[in-house]
Amino acid sequence: MADTRWLMPDELDAWIPLAGLALFLPGYLDEALKPHGLTFFEYSTLSALSHADDRTLPMTSLAHLANGSLSRMSHTTRRLEQRGWLRRAPGPDDRRVTLVSLTDHGHQTLVDAAPVHVESVRRAVFDVLTPEQVPQLARIGRSIVESIN
Repeated sequence: MADTRWLMPDELDAWIPLAGLALFLPGYLDEALKPHGLTFFEYSTLSALSHADDRTLPMTSLAHLANGSLSRMSHTTRRLEQRGWLRRAPGPDDRRVTLVSLTDHGHQTLVDAAPVHVESVRRAVFDVLTPEQVPQLARIGRSIVESIN
């Protein structure tokens, strides 16, 4: 234990609210999307597909864009496909690649849920930050995600 780099008081002051954010924010965003039959991760999946060319991405790219593991994305896309919100198909050039496409029904679900999601993000995050803090949050978030991804 002599080599343990214990958190300094200022680091602990930063870590405790960050841990709270990591624990509470996903549930808060899930709750807002619940009336639309979506979780935050499912919404992120549909959203990533909606921004792609032809609303189609390889599964690995989709997992990366939605900030999830390939395993989690595989389970999520199976559920969303059963609802008719997306389709999965083998890649035309490499059958080991799974292509995921957003259906019109899935796109409409996303369009319907977007205002509720954006408002919940605004309330939870941006309404409590100053304009100067927004780019700081972006830099901090990117640094943390890059270090663990």
